[in-house]
This record gives sequence, structure tokens and C-alpha cells, in this order.
Amino acid sequence: MDSDWQSIDLANPTEEHAMLRKMIRSFVSEEVEPQALEYDKFEKFNQELFRKLGDYGLLGISVPEDYGGSGMDATAVAIVNEELSYSDPGFCLAYLAHAQLMVNNLAHNGSDEQKSRILPKVCSGEWIGCMAMSEPGYGTDVLGMQTSAELNSDGNWVINGRKMWITNGSIDDESTPADICWLYARTGTDSKGRAQITTFLVEKDMPGFSVGQKIYDKTGMRASNTAELVFDNCIVPPENVVGGPGESMIHMMRNLEIERIGLAAMALGIARRSLDAMNRYASEREAFGNEIRNFGQIQRHIGESWAEYRAMRSYVYDTARNTDLSKSGNRLDTDGVKLYATTAAKNIADRAIQVMGGYGYVGEYVVERLWRDSKLLEIGGGTLESHQKNITRDLAKMPEKINE
Repeated sequence: MDSDWQSIDLANPTEEHAMLRKMIRSFVSEEVEPQALEYDKFEKFNQELFRKLGDYGLLGISVPEDYGGSGMDATAVAIVNEELSYSDPGFCLAYLAHAQLMVNNLAHNGSDEQKSRILPKVCSGEWIGCMAMSEPGYGTDVLGMQTSAELNSDGNWVINGRKMWITNGSIDDESTPADICWLYARTGTDSKGRAQITTFLVEKDMPGFSVGQKIYDKTGMRASNTAELVFDNCIVPPENVVGGPGESMIHMMRNLEIERIGLAAMALGIARRSLDAMNRYASEREAFGNEIRNFGQIQRHIGESWAEYRAMRSYVYDTARNTDLSKSGNRLDTDGVKLYATTAAKNIADRAIQVMGGYGYVGEYVVERLWRDSKLLEIGGGTLESHQKNITRDLAKMPEKINE
């Protein structure tokens, strides 16, 4: 029997993972934490700080080194998202939209020419990317999307439609679009009458591509920009089509798994920070001559939060360990971990506010921002309801998973 099995730390399985966590934790403490309150308050995206992530190799964390990335795995992706979200989930959401939704997608689905041309720019931070799937009337119902692309007689594609709720869709308040957009659009109907979805790489200066509006006054994640994107007879050359027409579902399925691990890891960061805040406060605050941690009501909040946080941590990193970025096949647990972790994080942040009372309710003490930010995780990247549906379907097909 291997005598080392008891010493394995799921969250830091190798020395390289542990060093990555230490490096990011230091970066977060020194550079992310000091700006978090201000950028949330004024609903601004910190472009300068974001581009610094490229200097640390984080923007291409899962990209092969040949293309300017760090060549790491799903566990590394989870570590980065957890540590950034401990301080600033809104800033982390911008990171996830770029590094997982756009960059990782290209690294695993693009052609050699596309990867050679674009990946070095998005890994360094020279370009900021986004992924555009949701529309004003279509979110989870991907096959219902209306944005369409038609092949012109000159060999170019002409795209028309609107995309909504796009993180990094606009990178400032002047309606500057993302440098590169991973776009899903309808290009026809398959033999079963379903929408045929195709993937396009739309670059900032392509004619007909613009920002419709930046979305203001969001409940949370205010440090990331959310925008509507407009495609008005947008011309995209054939070399910017990823794969062949109709192949988008393969790209989506492959990439949804790492997106959901990233979002669950964000929830883990929120939970850890909220637990830390309420635990500290419970020792600092006295009532009726006692530290409030001596009261049963407070003990329940802290005790349940600790148990849920530890369960989240194990599930997040076990799922990451069992996920291969180059292929799909772990939908059951990537759905499961996001379903569990996101609601648990919201509940833990809510308990932190309750423990801290009035102090928990104001921005200076962080937990109210974490509470607001956590709600988006139950909606974006797949709603709770979509995860419940997927898990139930998968268990019908694979009931043996329950007894493994």
C-alpha cells in the first residue's frame, strides 16, 4: 500500500500548485485587496491590474507553453479563481471570462493558425477577451439563440444579432469592445430541425461589431464590466471560424466543465473570506460581558459555515483533479459542485452579515459585497435549475455512479 496517500492535500496536490497559491495569495494581498472596495463602488473594471495577471502567467494558466501559457491543469484554474475571489470576486469574474471562457476555449478548440496568432496576445494581457452566448431573450436555452451568420458570395461570413450579459464585452465606460470575442451564432438547421451553432472569433476592429450598452446598477460583480454586444452586418473572414460550421456544441460542452469548476472555486473563495471575517469578529465583539462566540446562535452560524466550507473545498478540488481540460466527460460533478458551492457561499456570506450585525451590512467590512457577488454564481455559467436538470438526466443514464 502507498504510505503517502494520507498526506495528499487535494487543494495543493503538488509543490507547483502550492507555489502557485502562495504567489497569488501574495499578489491578492498586495494589489487586489487595496482596490476592491473602490472599483466595486464605482462599477469600474481595473484594466491595469488585469493586464498584470499576464505578467504572472495567469491569463493563460491552462494554455500550452508553446503558445505563451503556463500549461497547467484544472486544479491550477481552481486555485487562481479561489484566491482572487477571496478578495474581489468581481475582478475574478473578468478573469474567468477571459482565461476560461475565451482563452481556454481557443487553446483546446482552435486551429494551429488561430492559436499561434491570438493566444500569445491574450496570454500576455495585450488583448482582453470575452465569450458571447446569451441573448436578450435566450440564456440557458442555447439552441434558441437568434444571432445568425450567413456565408457571403465572397467567402466571408455576415453576422447579425445581439448578445446580452457579456462579461468583458466592453472594457471601459467609452464603449470600447473586447479585443477578441468568442461568438456563438446560428448558421442553419440540422437534419433534426435543431439550430446549427457555429463559433466565430470576432476581433475589435471588424466592421459591424460594437457595444450596445454597458449594463450598470448590477446587484454584485460590479468590478467587472457587463455589456450588450451588437453585430450589424458584421463581416468575419473564414479563417476566424473555429472548427467547421455546426461544431459549437462540442466547444461548449468541453469548456462548460472548466467554467463551472472556476465558478465553484470563486464560491469557495467567497466562503473562506466570509468565514474568516465572522470568526474574527466573534472574538472581537462582546455583548452582555461575553465574547459573542460564546452564544449558541453565533456558534451555529460559525459551525455550519465551517462544515459547509470544508465540504465545498473537498468537492471543488476532487472535481478539478478528475477533470481533463482537453475533453468533456465530467458533467455530473462539474454541475454538482457548482450547484452545491454557489448556494453554500451565499449562505455563508449571509451568516457572516448576521454575525457582524450593522458592521456586516456596510461595504467597508467586505462581507456585504461578497454576499451581493455570490448571487450571480447561482445564475451565471448555468442556473441552479439547469444543474439540477443535468444531474437528474445523467443519473438516469449512469445510476451506477451513486454506488461507486
